[in-house]
Amino acid sequence: MQTLCHLAKLPYEQAKKYGDKTVFEYKDFGGTVWKKASWHDFADNVRCVSLAMLRAGVKVQENIGVFSQNSLPYIYTDFGAFGVRAVTIPFYATSSEQQLQYVINDAQIRFFFVGEQEQYDKARRVQALCHTLERIIIYDPSVTLAEHDTTSVYFHDFLDEERGKKDESLNGDEGRLLEERLASIQKDDIANILYTSGTTGESKGVVLTNGQYMAAFKANDKCVPVGESDRVITFLPITHIFERGWDFLALTEGATIIINTDPHEIQKSMRETHPTCMSAVPRFWEKVYAGVQEKIDNASGLQKKVFLEAMEISRRYNIDCKANGKKPGLALSLKYKVINKTVLSLVRKQFGLERPNIFPTAGAVVSKEVEEFVHILGLNMIVGYGLTESLATVSCDHRDEPFTIGSVGRPIEGIEIRIGENSEILLKGPTITRGYYNRDAINKESFTEDGFFRTGDAGYMKDGELYLTERIKDLYKTSNGKYVAPQAVESKLLVDKYIEQIAVIADERKFVSALIVPAYALLEEYAREQGIPFTGREDLCTNEKIIKMLTERINTLQQGLAGYEQVKRFTLLTEPFTMENGELTNTLKTRRPVIIKNYAEVIEKMYEE
Repeated sequence: MQTLCHLAKLPYEQAKKYGDKTVFEYKDFGGTVWKKASWHDFADNVRCVSLAMLRAGVKVQENIGVFSQNSLPYIYTDFGAFGVRAVTIPFYATSSEQQLQYVINDAQIRFFFVGEQEQYDKARRVQALCHTLERIIIYDPSVTLAEHDTTSVYFHDFLDEERGKKDESLNGDEGRLLEERLASIQKDDIANILYTSGTTGESKGVVLTNGQYMAAFKANDKCVPVGESDRVITFLPITHIFERGWDFLALTEGATIIINTDPHEIQKSMRETHPTCMSAVPRFWEKVYAGVQEKIDNASGLQKKVFLEAMEISRRYNIDCKANGKKPGLALSLKYKVINKTVLSLVRKQFGLERPNIFPTAGAVVSKEVEEFVHILGLNMIVGYGLTESLATVSCDHRDEPFTIGSVGRPIEGIEIRIGENSEILLKGPTITRGYYNRDAINKESFTEDGFFRTGDAGYMKDGELYLTERIKDLYKTSNGKYVAPQAVESKLLVDKYIEQIAVIADERKFVSALIVPAYALLEEYAREQGIPFTGREDLCTNEKIIKMLTERINTLQQGLAGYEQVKRFTLLTEPFTMENGELTNTLKTRRPVIIKNYAEVIEKMYEE
């Protein structure tokens, strides 16, 4: 049964309920052995973090930064901060120094918690440019401190000082102050500020309150079947609202969280820990789909026939019947029982999914082929839709209710959806943000006069389910669920003298690519200087030496961007974008939909494996 309370009190309430039951399985930084932490361990460590923060002088509703990959100390920091009514601002572990500097200054962060050497080095380099930043607290004890660094401290030292004075603190001023803060927590208290990229590249801090989290927990509990017997593995960064909301929900249900630090090792971690649940972006399942399809194609004639027959039986059982709310017939049920225990279970076992429960999937559009395929494997993919501004879930497939392949599910309780002008999805409800941090002008633009949040996404409702059609806002989201502001990337690269025009491609793609119109005259000049023969633009745009030169220049220009924002592949075009072709407006702005349509074949070639 769910424990519904403020995040600050959750570790303590669950410790009373579950005691020595395991709540976290994790690896130390650089470690290879899976370790366990109980609910009692969770509560004790969170209390130590809270007391250490009080001793350090953390104020009510003060902003604290966390710049780390998924880890146990990260979670302890989050909940320790909640306990003193502080606000945590999570950063992606791959954030650039420019992004760190911007957010630290915008949020006036004094205390900055970092993960490993890469995060520490970046934080240290921007420290002099951030006038409020006083102290860096480091999770990984193997990090080497910079010379003359007298302000940073290791996380274990930050806590050990408090542990050494635990009895004194519990009965002294810090202990009394902690109890006072826990008792004074308000629903309107800000719990997190999550910064997202705007269409011009400037980040906006989404305000998420205690009340929003509680409303989200209550609503999701009614439609998402996760419980205390589940083992939930983390795949996405906890910085991501989808993973954050999902993990916190699982904690309210008493589930065990398996903390996977390196997303590149997720399949290895799954095989080692045997999770029952995992939230993911479509890209993960796209890779599973491609991998299984390759094995089918390379299988012997008999193996292929058996597997295809099993898939057809499962399709009839899970898609034709279960998805549509129909009860399978006796004959079909018996056939499915056999192939599920033999053929399909072998496939699931390869991923460590011997006892699968649910697999929430969102962050980008799920293709119908992939969604159907995952259900055919006997995995309950719960497709949903949400934003940081909605504290993740707006809609999702509900437990024990029919669902349609291609929809993004039914609205959760408390969410009111209205379809506005240009089919824009408008939202109102207790889980919707009250606005962006210190952005009064943007807040006025983001809400209708009667209080509905403008999502920038277009869609429609049909038979109680929500369907997405297109993205109105000029903000790309990759298939890995990361937001990319194309104009910001383009502006970085347009300063190069060899680039005349550029159109960044990223929406629903696994990485960022670009169509580039070079400055032909300068490129011809460069070719002559380097002794590169050419008879026309085609020769210039396909020459390996020119491609290499431009690749080096582009990589230099985009060093300030996060890894997922950087252009990985590009194609040089022999003709410029023009108004005549509909690719430019009268003010010479690029019309992305037209460009994507006109160069569809060229774009697809950039994504061929």
